[in-house]
Amino acid sequence: MDVSVDCALFGFDGETLQLLLIQQRTDGEGGIQQQDLQMALPGNIVQEHESLTEAAGLALHQLTGLSRVYLKQFHAFGDPRRVQGAKDKRWLQTFREFPDRRVITVAYFGLVSLHDHAPQAASFAGEAKWVDVNHLPSLAFDHDEIANMALATLRDQLDSQHMAFEMLPEKFTLRELQLLHEVVWNRKLDKRNFRKNVKRMDHVVGLNEKEQGVLHKPAQLFTYDSESSEQVESTKASS
Repeated sequence: MDVSVDCALFGFDGETLQLLLIQQRTDGEGGIQQQDLQMALPGNIVQEHESLTEAAGLALHQLTGLSRVYLKQFHAFGDPRRVQGAKDKRWLQTFREFPDRRVITVAYFGLVSLHDHAPQAASFAGEAKWVDVNHLPSLAFDHDEIANMALATLRDQLDSQHMAFEMLPEKFTLRELQLLHEVVWNRKLDKRNFRKNVKRMDHVVGLNEKEQGVLHKPAQLFTYDSESSEQVESTKASS
């Protein structure tokens, strides 16, 4: 039995929530046809010398060129029938030394700001691209299930773990922060109540700066104070 890691990496482009996908590669010898290729989450088999988190970060970097991103383990997928599709079996038979060996995968979700991270697929990974979570193709293996659970976890923990700020630039407007919440939660939020709640947060700090290069009235910029956030969490834990 093998253990693998798979990464569901989310980013926010200012309007939509995006998931990073890679296209499976061909073998260059005709064994895998172009029509057999599927999109998948970045991942790989864990080597004996690697921790799970090291393996996740390395797989993401090798397949997409991205590094130093927020990654959090959220679930393990071990259904013995994880691989059922004919395309999945053909791909494994071409690229895995032991294609019939059972594989349990430990899944991570990650968060990045698209202002800072542009994926570059490795030559052996095929294409790497951001895809709107509302328009995802059918993915290889059980990656549909993994992506759906990752999104549900993100929705559940977005505020409690302050994850929203991982997907925003260092300086952001309250409009951007609200829109991020709306696209993750897939619902509209009342502007007045949202801003009232945000301004109660010690870790959202207003700056003496405004956005530039916009056609509308420039809005005030804010930033995330991680130290203040950690102090608040520490106080909660000790009370």
